[in-house]
Amino acid sequence: MAIWRLYTGDDGQSHLEELDLDSHPELTNIASATGISFRSSPAGSFSDWHNGPRRQYVITIGGEVELGLGDGSVHRFGPGHVTLVEDLTGQGHTTRTVGNGPRISATIPLE
Repeated sequence: MAIWRLYTGDDGQSHLEELDLDSHPELTNIASATGISFRSSPAGSFSDWHNGPRRQYVITIGGEVELGLGDGSVHRFGPGHVTLVEDLTGQGHTTRTVGNGPRISATIPLE
């Protein structure tokens, strides 16, 4: 299993890096969270350039999502995908719900 970290690099752009549990055992520790919320985003919905509002985990429960980065790359993920959102500054990223159905996600804000 991998967790994808979305973070702001020194260049002010958002980047993705894959974190596996073997190389990052700190991810197996209990993290302090402030709650959880669930969201349904209809197919075709699009959020233009934005930053994460805070450090948080976003887990795709159903459907598919595409994350767009400033370098022009697009990364597509489906159910079970976990993103650690840490791109709180800089240009940010885009988010698009793809496929035929809605994307169901859970957001867990971190303290």
